[in-house]
Amino acid sequence: MASKINEAHEHIAKAEKNLKTSMTKWKPDFDSAASEYAKAAVCFKNAKQFEQAKDAYLKEAEYHTENKALFHAAKAIEQAGMMMKDLKKMPEAIQYIEKASMIYVENGTPDTAAMALDRAGKLIEPVSLEKAVDLYQQAAGVFENEDRLRQSAELLGKASRLLVRLRRLDEAATALQKEKNMYKDIENYPTCFKKTTAQVLVHLHRNDFVAADKCVRESYSLPGYSGSEDCVAMETLLQGYDEQDEDQVHRVCHSALLKYMDNDYAKLAISLKVPGGGAKKKTAKPPQGGAGAPAASAEDDDDYEGGLC
Repeated sequence: MASKINEAHEHIAKAEKNLKTSMTKWKPDFDSAASEYAKAAVCFKNAKQFEQAKDAYLKEAEYHTENKALFHAAKAIEQAGMMMKDLKKMPEAIQYIEKASMIYVENGTPDTAAMALDRAGKLIEPVSLEKAVDLYQQAAGVFENEDRLRQSAELLGKASRLLVRLRRLDEAATALQKEKNMYKDIENYPTCFKKTTAQVLVHLHRNDFVAADKCVRESYSLPGYSGSEDCVAMETLLQGYDEQDEDQVHRVCHSALLKYMDNDYAKLAISLKVPGGGAKKKTAKPPQGGAGAPAASAEDDDDYEGGLC
């Protein structure tokens, strides 16, 4: 470890030498200085001196910037962020990665920017779901601007699931609609079917039956949706919900089709309750014993509250 630290300092000394000017050397050699700082950063990293490695990467980025090598500057800043991750300083790590992504976009490499933001989202998820949502949405926006709709939709999907987990259901509904529209644009209709199911669950948890029903009705225009397993399940679910038939809702929500969705949506399914906690409606039996049969008791009347089916 000590030898690696010494080696790192040797590279830094060389970098400083490359930056000096003289009567015969009018300009600093930024390229060579950046290269030496990159080597120093690796040595510090191998010695697990992450703070010093971060500083070396930032110096590398500074001299790449002086040399107009912005892509390499962004890479170094991203690496500085990873050193912060190793130090368990996640907010600082994300700041560096976001800064790097902005430089990638400015440098004309948006795909690299979006992938960096995606990685940052994965890093911060265990610490802050809210920030992860923001990063995934940023990444989705970058891909959308490049007409990379499949990649954008996948990242929106990550954001949508986290919004559900956060119970930010209004935002989840909006994100799901945008995600579904993208899959429709690239003609990935089976995924649209699944997004419709997710929309219905989100809207019902928002107590918005009208919006849930509208999602299904709009999906009839998707090739293959009408009569599909997904369609029949949602029609059955909406009917049971509307009629306050808890047993019917329970059957659909605990079916394999919904139980094996992404975990956040599966949880919405199994926790869905009909308004007022209704029960399965019962069919009335004709009275036995003709006209002389005793009248139904008040307890019997309760069995049929809400009407007969």
